[in-house]
This record gives sequence, structure tokens and C-alpha cells, in this order.
Amino acid sequence: MSEKMEVQLAVVGGGPAGLAAALTASRLGIGVLLIDENKELGGQLIKQTHKFFGSHRHMASVRGIEIANRLKNDIKGDPNITVFIDTTAVGYYENGELLLYQKSPEEKLVSCFPKAVIFATGARENMLAFPGTDLPGVYGAGAVQTLMNVYGVLPARKILMVGSGNIGLIVSYQLLQAGTEVAAIVEILPRIGGYIVHASKVRRYGVPILTRHTIIEARGKEWVEEAVIARVGEDFKPVKGTERVLEVDAVCLAVGLSPIVELVRHAGVYTPYISELGGLVPWHDDDMRTNLPNVFVAGDLAGIEEATTAMLEGELAALSAAEYFEIKSDEIDGMRRDRKARLEELRASRFSEKVKKGLQKLVAKKPK
Repeated sequence: MSEKMEVQLAVVGGGPAGLAAALTASRLGIGVLLIDENKELGGQLIKQTHKFFGSHRHMASVRGIEIANRLKNDIKGDPNITVFIDTTAVGYYENGELLLYQKSPEEKLVSCFPKAVIFATGARENMLAFPGTDLPGVYGAGAVQTLMNVYGVLPARKILMVGSGNIGLIVSYQLLQAGTEVAAIVEILPRIGGYIVHASKVRRYGVPILTRHTIIEARGKEWVEEAVIARVGEDFKPVKGTERVLEVDAVCLAVGLSPIVELVRHAGVYTPYISELGGLVPWHDDDMRTNLPNVFVAGDLAGIEEATTAMLEGELAALSAAEYFEIKSDEIDGMRRDRKARLEELRASRFSEKVKKGLQKLVAKKPK
């Protein structure tokens, strides 16, 4: 079964960036179709039980799940926004067709013809290749958060965390609170990657954070029973004789994210490789416009950052879409200046140096 529909603006992705984009566009009088492949809107926010860090201006001390609920409630009460959940965007074609596969309430294909599209497809977890990486019990950090915070399932009794960025530290703390023992956190770099406030929380539980260390093997017959770690040298290769065996029943990998670029590449958006932003990313300017006049991007798709940044980028993308529709006002100009100033404020810390470097590289790769 299939059907056709036309819409003014399609927003692909119902995470923080997509939700913010849809609400902002609707506020400006634009009709929106919001599409998400999951059964619930919210993206990463629905599994984030920790409080956001920073200033109150950027939702500090508010839990991600609370932010998701606020945004979802606003979406539900908005007559300008049509929501398709449990729906996958299959492709975006030269004739302007955005092909959707809707799994419920009935299975069907929908040929959507939006006048403009904001892609906010997010990112996928990076994995590591090592002996035993395919054993049951080797998880990505996002999968662990989903099991615990969405479905209420404890993923392990004792776990090794690989990666000391904010995700690795926060998930370790959530595991500890849920009753799982964290044997250690290993970090291949010479220093902890996340905020000290998060590292201090897990250290208070007595969890060692081992920098210049990595996992070299997971062992077990039917599932993870042991993990072998080792110290690494300046070349990041394991140093012989430093191996240690930890008795664990799970390994959690928090080793970064990569933007999900397949749809925008299919659309014809230029996607250079910028390692500081997570790998292949769609080229975009600081208004979230791509090299295609009616295609905009936001969130982790545009470069791996935090949820607060993603929401601001979603709002900027919606403002640019309004400009494409020739909707102009002093309010829009003021909103654009405010969102850019807030992004600059968020990126002012040393933790954003890599992102700022990546954005500079992206500017230099502007397509001709």
C-alpha cells in the first residue's frame, strides 16, 4: 500500500535538534511533517536521566528526560505539526520526493514532496574491533542507557567501561547507581576526556580511571566472562607485559559517535571528512544551510556535540528554512543573533576546542 502527500517542511529526526526545529518552524507559521524511526520522540533525551551541566540559560540542572517530555508535550499541542513515528525515511530523490516507510499504524510507503527538508538524523555509536568483540555482553554506551533508562533492564553485574568522555563517565555513574559494579574505566589518551565533575562522581565510588590504557580482548564461552586490558605507549599500541585480566560479564564501549549521513548524501549534499566533527559531515554554514538551497541540517548530523547545542542548531535551521520560504521579520533576525550568541557561549570551553577546529575546517571546504 502507498500514498502521496505534500508538505511545506519535512523534519527528519525526532531527537533534540528535530524537535526544536519543528517547534520553531511552526511558531513562524510553517507547516511541518516530523518524521522519526523510533516508536517515541525524543532521541537521546529519553535515556538521559542525568541533569544537564552548565548555566540555567542552557537548561542546567534539568534532566534530559524532562526536556524530552516538555518538547513532546509542545509538539502534541501544535496544530501545525504532523508527526510520523515508527517511520523510516528511505531516500530523498532529485524530483523532490522524500520516500517514507511507515511501519505503524499500518505498513505502507508514503511519497512525500516537501518544499524544504531539515535533516536531523543524529549519529551512530562507534565500535572497536578486538578479539571477542562479537561476544554477547559487548555493548555500546547508548545501548546500555536504553536498557537501563528506557526498559529498566540491568545490563550486567560487573562491567568494564572503555572511554572516559562525558558519555563514558555519565553511563558509568548511572550503572553504579543502578547496582552494577564498574571494574574500571580505561582511556587510551593520556587524560580524561570528560568533565572533572563527572569523573569525581565515579571516583567517589572507588572506580579506577586508567588513562593510557585500552581493552585488547574479551573472553568467554557464550558471553563475556573476562576482559583483558593493557597500558599503551606513545604509539597507542599495547605495551607487552602490562596486560591485566578483569573478571566482568560485560564491556561497554563509549568511544565516540559518527554522523548518520546516508540520507543527506543521497540528497546530493556535499559531505567532506572532518575528523574533529565525527567523520563524514554535511557541509553547512553557520545558519545550518547546505549546498542545496532547500536542505538544512542540525544536531549530531552536523557535527558531534551536546544536546543543548543540537537544539540551538535545530532552531537556526528552522530560521533558515523560514528565510527560504521568504518569511522575514525583526523577530527572526533577533532569534538568529541570540541562537548564534548562545552557541558561541556553549563552545567557549576547552572541551569545545576540537569542535571549533572542525568547524573552521568545514568553512574552508565550502563547495564552489
